Amino acid sequence: MIARYEVADISKLWTDHAKFAAYLKVEVALLETLEARKMVPSGTAAAFAAVQIKPERIDEIERVTRHDVIAFCTSITEQVEESVGRFFHYGATSSDIIDSALSIQMRDSLAVCQKDLDALIATLGQLAERYKTLVAMGRSHGMNAEPMVFGQKFLSFYEEFKRRRADYESFAQNGLTVQMSGAVGSYTILTPEIEREVAIKLGFPAEPVSTQVIPRDRIAQLISIGALTASAIERIAVEIRHLHHSDIGEVTEGFAKGQKGSSAMPQKKNPISSENLTGMARMLRSQVIVALENCALWHERDISHSSAERMMLPDHFGILSYSLRRLNDLLGKLEVDEERVEAKWRESFGWMSSAVLHDLILKNGASREKLYAIVQEAAFQAESVSDWRMILTEKCAVENLSVEVPDTESMRKRYIERFKQKLSSVQHS
Repeated sequence: MIARYEVADISKLWTDHAKFAAYLKVEVALLETLEARKMVPSGTAAAFAAVQIKPERIDEIERVTRHDVIAFCTSITEQVEESVGRFFHYGATSSDIIDSALSIQMRDSLAVCQKDLDALIATLGQLAERYKTLVAMGRSHGMNAEPMVFGQKFLSFYEEFKRRRADYESFAQNGLTVQMSGAVGSYTILTPEIEREVAIKLGFPAEPVSTQVIPRDRIAQLISIGALTASAIERIAVEIRHLHHSDIGEVTEGFAKGQKGSSAMPQKKNPISSENLTGMARMLRSQVIVALENCALWHERDISHSSAERMMLPDHFGILSYSLRRLNDLLGKLEVDEERVEAKWRESFGWMSSAVLHDLILKNGASREKLYAIVQEAAFQAESVSDWRMILTEKCAVENLSVEVPDTESMRKRYIERFKQKLSSVQHS
């Protein structure tokens, strides 16, 4: 991850040192299991407690061996007695260690992102509550359509991110596995029972059927959840960008003291965080293609997925955490012009509301099509709310129709009351 977007909590989990530390954790869990089964001498696992992870030494060895796991194993075993070192990596193949360690790194990264997601969900819930009595103009196809409560926007986002949180929780519990099945997954040296015991020590389920590698559809599922999360992030970002338009102007991103909106136009406040998040969402979604293409490997295993994952996974979690944090910060500082929000729906309320049409349907025997046409003609001919009321009343009188245009305040109360009902049901679900 480039420094501009780096999240230290994620980056530290994907350093070479962190990766090799995860390798060692898997190797020691295997030794402890073998020791408990009396397949290796007592005290073997403990002999590795004092070894050090030396990335520079591993690089030095790999330049000769051209094999990272062999280089790692050599760097470890050269720190212990030969009589003990000979049992290191016993019965395992490289992918047993790499893929099991990768699950550790993904689990720890997910834990960071889940905390970020929890914080964002809490903020969205607070915003839905804060704006539960602010009536706004709802828009369809980019056009003024029907009044709504402003808090409904945030409640919708709140529910979407709760779904993604549930997806991540399910994946963390069921999607991450470890393996210890050996070459081509045939358990030539180790057994499924040993694999299960190692998995328990590491806190994961064992992969039901590995083919020397853990099937990559699991990682593809994780990246797909990330892509959906990215789309949720962008949905908020796009909404803010639209409401930020000069001709709408209902919200603005927080503008810090000393901040500049343009190198040439000092009057501008640009929605830079929302635009940044739109770009980040594109990056996250683009990784789905890589993850899906990594699923189809040759026969039982090849390493065509390896180079892609070395770049994709650290970036994926880094971008995800960065985006969740930036969005949460943006929402926490979002400025809502409540007076302007109220004014926009009040000035267009009467001839934008479908309530009149449905009231006509209930009170008159004419067909829906006829009543729809009358309301539509009045709306298209009118140039103001008062003008619309007069035209509609005249057209209904000609057709001998009973019509009652609701007053603004009663409709406002209706929108607020119904939103509060929805808000309450969501809060208690």
